[in-house]
Amino acid sequence: MSKTILITGASSGIGKATARFFQEKGWNVVATMRTPEKEEELTQLDKVLVTRLDVLDPDSIVSAIKEGIVNFGQIDALVNNAGYGAYGPLEAFARESIVRQFNTNVIGLLDVTRAILPHFRANGQGTIVNISSIGGKMTFPLGSLYHGTKFAVEGISEALSYELSQIGIKVKIVEPGAIATDFAGRSFDFSNDESMTEYQETVAKLWAGFGNALNNASEPVVVAEVIYDAVTDGTDKLRYEAGADAVELIANRKQYDDETFMGNIKAMFDLK
Repeated sequence: MSKTILITGASSGIGKATARFFQEKGWNVVATMRTPEKEEELTQLDKVLVTRLDVLDPDSIVSAIKEGIVNFGQIDALVNNAGYGAYGPLEAFARESIVRQFNTNVIGLLDVTRAILPHFRANGQGTIVNISSIGGKMTFPLGSLYHGTKFAVEGISEALSYELSQIGIKVKIVEPGAIATDFAGRSFDFSNDESMTEYQETVAKLWAGFGNALNNASEPVVVAEVIYDAVTDGTDKLRYEAGADAVELIANRKQYDDETFMGNIKAMFDLK
């Protein structure tokens, strides 16, 4: 019997590429998104169920998991991919935006995971892949909110792996670098207040630095391949880097002390 994977945030980018990749490998795919009625490509594929799941709506989480089980018998793997990046001076964010960032990237991930755990526990097996980022191992200017959420994902995943390994469930963390997705578009929430003149030089340099990074971004299928390896390699390996820049930057973070590494990041963005 074919195995089944449920993917959140499958309407574009890494999520969609992962849905296609697993389908090509013969898996059943529950491709979830906030507005499935707008999806045209994945709905045409065999063994793919496109359904609604909004990580901010607990009822939709429960419904999507139940629908996946009804259609395919059981779910064998979960990819917590839904999320977005909030960048900008902390002062420039309304509290509502701060809460939304953490609710989406952290609380939503926890809600989806909690909802599927009874099914995995009953089956005595399952794999959870949490999409983190190089931004879960290091930080960039003006990213206090986004990096805060991804550091949280790293800690949650590592701690969770202890308790779940005792009952046959694996936890994996995938850490992409710069990926050619719409992260800088609809998945990017940039807040700024130009009246706060003290921050504007940093804002301008951040945009320039991000533009350079995206010029060398990997395609989403690079991450999909790493996710597939994480799900299928049969090991207890916890962390997987995705993209050449991720491998390089994470190696540098391990090698250098804080002062040296952060000095290099400042130099990258031409900051004082």
